[in-house]
Amino acid sequence: MNKRNVAILGSTGSIGSQALEVIKAAPERFQVEVLTAQNNAGLLIRQAQEFKPNAVVIGNEDHYQQVKEALEPLYIKVFCGKSSLEEIVELDSIDIVLTAMVGFAGLKPTLRAIESGKNIALANKETMVVAGQMITQEARKAGVNIYPVDSEHSAIFQCMAGEFHNPIERIYLTASGGPFRGMKKDSLKNVKKEDALKHPNWNMGCKITIDSASMMNKGLEVIEAKWLFALKPDQIKVIVHPQSIIHSMVQFEDGSMKAQMGLPDMKLPIQYALGYPDRIKTDFERFNFVDYPQLSFEAPDKDTFRNLDLAYQAMEKDGNMPCVLNAANEVAVAAFLKDQVGFLQMSDVIATCMARIHYVAQPAYDDLCNTDMETRLLARELIYGKNRFKDNPCMKGND
Repeated sequence: MNKRNVAILGSTGSIGSQALEVIKAAPERFQVEVLTAQNNAGLLIRQAQEFKPNAVVIGNEDHYQQVKEALEPLYIKVFCGKSSLEEIVELDSIDIVLTAMVGFAGLKPTLRAIESGKNIALANKETMVVAGQMITQEARKAGVNIYPVDSEHSAIFQCMAGEFHNPIERIYLTASGGPFRGMKKDSLKNVKKEDALKHPNWNMGCKITIDSASMMNKGLEVIEAKWLFALKPDQIKVIVHPQSIIHSMVQFEDGSMKAQMGLPDMKLPIQYALGYPDRIKTDFERFNFVDYPQLSFEAPDKDTFRNLDLAYQAMEKDGNMPCVLNAANEVAVAAFLKDQVGFLQMSDVIATCMARIHYVAQPAYDDLCNTDMETRLLARELIYGKNRFKDNPCMKGND
């Protein structure tokens, strides 16, 4: 295998930082070509000083001078702003782009990378949620591959190895249940961000951890799976698996099932995506059956954790509805992290936006941008409106 030049979009986040650990452990396999970050200039500088990429991009232009001056002695090219982020992925020297940005912001750079013929290691699930049909069509047109980084989708992808000619009957995406597994609505009314950020199994960024607690993360993964594996909604099932050892399963038409297992560690799916089709020797901790004498499974509680049901509704309706779901959720989670909206109220905001935003059955890129903007405006109005929550219909009963 020739050494692959990797661009990491969102290198200072949880996935980006772990990807750099993977690259550091296999220098004969990978070389960092590009690093990008939105605001964390200090960490971006330290990463660039260690890995010496060809170029870095800092999204927030206010930090440009700081990054430029720090990296000038190393002759590392420094760019800033949204347009630079979208243009940098077109560098001929890049072999694979790891999209580890959070949210809708990852859509345009991912599209530009695909149009430039770059293979994608996809950790930005919102890209597939919002524009799955567009992304898959462009990837086919450009002849590029999309390698999933989410542990669940990586598991499905690994289970499909050698089976791509065999039709899938259904897949099972496993969910840990998060920190609130087994709790009912009455117990969740007053939970705080500190409670929601205590994930029992995974060490992740704030946004995805809150999504895990609310089951929205699993909802987004359901929609992503539809496009990654060309499935119908009724072929995608969610099962709660508290131990997070089985990362997901595939059931084939003959009834047999394959599961991918391992300890919860994102470095493994990151490495699998960057190095595919090779498996690279690692010193990761190994799973020991004796340490897990029982693996358990249970049905998800869609009544308490409404976000999963809302995601299925958005997937069924399709069009721009997943975009509405995603944008409303991003605003709601940001507000929850600032103690400005309640845990259960997040679902109310999302449901109201899905009911009120204009539906577009066949959205183009501009339609998705407009939907994203309009949904964010409405979600903020619902959360931060003049009368706050008391007179807001979507907040009724959840003050």
